[in-house]
Amino acid sequence: MQNSSMSEAGPTKIRFEYGDDDETIEEAATVSSNLEEDSSMCEPGDADKTSADYYFDSYSHFGIHEEMLKDVVRTRTYQNVIYKNTFLFKDKIVLDVGAGTGILSLFCAKAGAKHVYAVECSQMADMAKEIVKANGYSNVITVLKGKIEEIDLPVPQVDIIISEWMGYFLLYENMLNTVLYARDKWLVSNGIVLPDNASLYLTAIEDAEYKEDKIEFWNNVYGFDMSCIRKQSIMEPLVDTVDQNQIVTNCQLLKTMDISKMTSGDASFTAPFKLVAERDDYIHALVAYFDVSFSVCHKMTGFSTGPRSRNTHWKQTVLYLEDALTICEGESIVGSMTVSQNKKNPRDVDITLKYSLNGRRSVISRTQQYKMR
Repeated sequence: MQNSSMSEAGPTKIRFEYGDDDETIEEAATVSSNLEEDSSMCEPGDADKTSADYYFDSYSHFGIHEEMLKDVVRTRTYQNVIYKNTFLFKDKIVLDVGAGTGILSLFCAKAGAKHVYAVECSQMADMAKEIVKANGYSNVITVLKGKIEEIDLPVPQVDIIISEWMGYFLLYENMLNTVLYARDKWLVSNGIVLPDNASLYLTAIEDAEYKEDKIEFWNNVYGFDMSCIRKQSIMEPLVDTVDQNQIVTNCQLLKTMDISKMTSGDASFTAPFKLVAERDDYIHALVAYFDVSFSVCHKMTGFSTGPRSRNTHWKQTVLYLEDALTICEGESIVGSMTVSQNKKNPRDVDITLKYSLNGRRSVISRTQQYKMR
């Protein structure tokens, strides 16, 4: 691993390819399937900041936007979805949820949208207004500073909602609920949500060296026992880039979400999994990643954040196991994953992993708790 921090997906699995010219990833197979962005965040007016306030504050700094804009997989995919499907946008009213720098709004305006309302809650909204003006789109794009749940749009309805709401592990930061709120309040009955599908996957990896460095390190620190920190570190999923050669098992589809139809409660779920070893090896961690797709386009388009795809700023989410599992080809790790919003801070994610292996060299059954903070 590089340093940085249910049913099985069978014939219906989406396969994405990069275009030769624009690096868009497009569907190359028949699909039957089921975005942390320029997100919204507001500066609190006093010193009593919550963790959600700090989340909003983080999007006031240009660095996080630079990282996302330079994520070619992410930004080029949105650009091509819009530019190659101008029939969807021409003369339409668009709502950009969590507009950040306004890049998606600019794409929509250039594609012929009648008007775009770019909602951004962080201080970046002020910069977005300047950017819109500097590019000559002030008559098409209106930047609104505030939380989606608190603002008033100048129009009763919109034709399209576009957003890059996805966080690490797909659901971290819980911006999806903001998109669903906007959908239910403003989207016309036959309106479009972009992207409209998201899927979460799970696989298992060998990762002895990195686990030793990040987790087992705490057992003996310059001769002192700091294992109490190990107990905490193993509960925190690691966001990192996984080498595809580390993958030991198949990849399992955990959850698919239709953003145009789902409810906010659907983002909390329990999903079973069965990961079958493709070779004899050790397993040190399970790895989660996600795909998103835009099914209403002329040609199905989307991208994957998986370890076999081009790297994105989302990387993958690594959940280290307490024990190293010795697994033989054909043996299975079976279990379930429960994902829910943290009760104190709904932008955080709580994960419960139940798993067992009844193999020739390892027999184990365990439950582990993880907290994405």
